[in-house]
Amino acid sequence: MTDEQIPTKGQKPDTIEPVEPSGGSNVTAPPRSNTILNEILSGNALISVLAIVLALLSGGVLIALTDEDVQAAAGYFFSRPTDTLSAIWSSVSGAYTALFQGSVYDFRRPEFADGIRPLTQTLNFATPLIAAGLGVALAFRVGLFNIGGRGQMLVASAAAGWVGFTLDLPVIVHMLIALVAGVVAGAIWGGVVGLLKARTGAHEVIVTIMLNYVAFYLIAYLLRTPGALQAPGQNNPKSPPMADTAVFPDLLGPGYNLHLGFVLVILATLYVWHLLNRSNLGFQFRAVGANPNAALVAGINVKNTYVYAMLISGGLVGLAGVSQVLGTITTGFASGIDAGIGFDAITVALLGRSRPWGVFFAGLLFGALKAGGYSMQASEGVPIDIVLVVQSLIVLFIAAPPLVRAIFRLPQPAGDAVRSVRIFEKKAVSK
Repeated sequence: MTDEQIPTKGQKPDTIEPVEPSGGSNVTAPPRSNTILNEILSGNALISVLAIVLALLSGGVLIALTDEDVQAAAGYFFSRPTDTLSAIWSSVSGAYTALFQGSVYDFRRPEFADGIRPLTQTLNFATPLIAAGLGVALAFRVGLFNIGGRGQMLVASAAAGWVGFTLDLPVIVHMLIALVAGVVAGAIWGGVVGLLKARTGAHEVIVTIMLNYVAFYLIAYLLRTPGALQAPGQNNPKSPPMADTAVFPDLLGPGYNLHLGFVLVILATLYVWHLLNRSNLGFQFRAVGANPNAALVAGINVKNTYVYAMLISGGLVGLAGVSQVLGTITTGFASGIDAGIGFDAITVALLGRSRPWGVFFAGLLFGALKAGGYSMQASEGVPIDIVLVVQSLIVLFIAAPPLVRAIFRLPQPAGDAVRSVRIFEKKAVSK
């Protein structure tokens, strides 16, 4: 800011005349193409992609450090450095090739039908992650932190499983009743949290954590109780197998690990997208999530909104439990059927930026990491913990956008840039 732009005493800042640059030419607006490019470079989607890239690079460093051939070659690095570099490349490329072959397509198989089998395994792993991630993301959009996915999944699995192995009904009817029972059970378990939040002001984080323990020990007790959930004549805490009439049908045949649950999570993604972006209830969700006080002044019943949000969130997480017990683990379930999916869903929701389709693709990514991680361990000897480290690093970089922008030298978002200019102008005017 030049001396001519600094207001004199009594002059208002908004009446300052802009000073033309030397030469008398007017300042022209930047081309639209530059504006679009700047929006892309400063957008959240690119930050998510670059966070994944950084996590994979960091995972490559860990793979190289834990490889025995690399450690052996590093002992004589200064005499033959190319051996170390070759060992690093071999370990990292071999691990990520195994990751691809175990999650997308296996080039070692002679036929396409066999080579595509890892992709179906990825979709199978992604199915409960997407469903639970949608539930957590929906709660995020309303300003709630639903970390009770484990309890909601366990209750939904128990309800759907009990219907699945107890009732004797026709094929489609049996499956639908088991599905509805599981989703409703998860919705009720989540709705309890919303009701306590709305009526008593209880913090949803504490309530969901406590309900996780309640659900776990309740289901564990029922699985050890004959006549409840425990299989007859069984000493182990395990339920009977599901009836064939209640099991989700295979989409591509018995040779592939892909069932109807994947179609259901696609429909669930469409439902959440429509709910948040095209419905009056979704508008209330977004308004309460942005500013509950302003939403209250605008006439929105914030307390009821919390209850509705947690009901739907719990139902979506319950769908993840149903897909487990009726689609993946149909021979009988135990108290560990959630397999940590309730907590992984938080990571999926964060990576997906709490957007329905973002959660969908984030679930596919984590399903690929889970499916490919076993291939990395089996064929390359890479510890499965490396995959968990990569997942954790993704969350770390997602939670620190300024760090990602600094590493790749990306521009600030337009809102931050305008805010910085206004702060600078205020400082200049105050001087």
